[in-house]
Amino acid sequence: MAQHLIPTSSLHRWVKDLWLAAGSAPQEAVLTADHLVGANLAGHDSHGIGMVPRYVNSWLADELQLNRRPAIVQDAGTMLTLDGQRGMGQAVAHEAMSLAIARAREHGVCVMGLRNAHHIGRIGHWAEQAVAAGMVSVHFVNAVSKPIVAPHGGTEGRFLTNPFTVGIPVPGRPPVLLDFATSAIALGKVRVAYNKHVKVAAGSLLDQHGEFTDDPSVMFPPAGSRPGALVPCGGHKGYALAMVCELLGAALIGGETTRPAFSTMKHAIWNNMLTLTFDPQRMGASDVFGDEFTAFVDWVQSAPLQKGSESIMLPGDPERAARQARAEAVPIDSGTLGQMDEAAATVHRTKGISPGPLSSLATKDPALP
Repeated sequence: MAQHLIPTSSLHRWVKDLWLAAGSAPQEAVLTADHLVGANLAGHDSHGIGMVPRYVNSWLADELQLNRRPAIVQDAGTMLTLDGQRGMGQAVAHEAMSLAIARAREHGVCVMGLRNAHHIGRIGHWAEQAVAAGMVSVHFVNAVSKPIVAPHGGTEGRFLTNPFTVGIPVPGRPPVLLDFATSAIALGKVRVAYNKHVKVAAGSLLDQHGEFTDDPSVMFPPAGSRPGALVPCGGHKGYALAMVCELLGAALIGGETTRPAFSTMKHAIWNNMLTLTFDPQRMGASDVFGDEFTAFVDWVQSAPLQKGSESIMLPGDPERAARQARAEAVPIDSGTLGQMDEAAATVHRTKGISPGPLSSLATKDPALP
């Protein structure tokens, strides 16, 4: 399928203008564009602007609520529980993380639970927010929608891709950023493969009969047909971590888990997140951390390379490389581009205004035939 290039600044402006047209306040529109385009720039198209059509459908179904702010449910100083009130996750999570960072700056640490937010997107974004403030953060996240990930040994979905994320600032060096779904592949990446008409990695999907497949269409069956399922990463280990994310990220803070009673939405994805944010300066070893980190990294990267491997990368390196490669323009496949145009048309039909078709900003990628 053809790839098209959208100038990065134009793409950001288009996403911002779309949500302004839908009714978002300026800050919410900007934060949403920052996050979604930022995911594309980081190389995670699964959580980028391709989510816009689903968000628009969720808004039309009165599931996504614009211009909501997190409400404080429980406040014990260093422990904070917030309710996102079904608001735009990109704005709600930004404010929640700002509160957690402020508490950690004051007290040294903050344990913050955010529940009932609309999809908060790429969790690495929130770790990067903490890292930019000099904080370490650890995130346990669940997602509530139609269950798509089978438990280890099962053949039918019982939870979602439940990400686990850690951000660590390192003096004098780029930060360490660990951010991964506990499924073998994120659903958004399956969606991208489906739109591009390409296969996914073997061993990451089950078909409706519980057999392994590389065909992404099993996750997007005709209406009324049973979908396939994603499998946990690392077998039983990924499954166990997904369970921990479900329990700590949702049940512990009063959020919904992925049970049928809570999975009645049409388009929305609800997220719950437990975040541990703390000031590493309070650990008393900041004067040696950078030097020891460098020494350890040098030791790790001194390992002989496997055949076909160009280098030993650190967590966060792939995102930094993608940002450099996509600084001027973001590649968008034709399928996703068509869905974006329809989302803009939908907003126009509903509100009488929109930024127009995204395809009008696109040029064909000259690197492709």
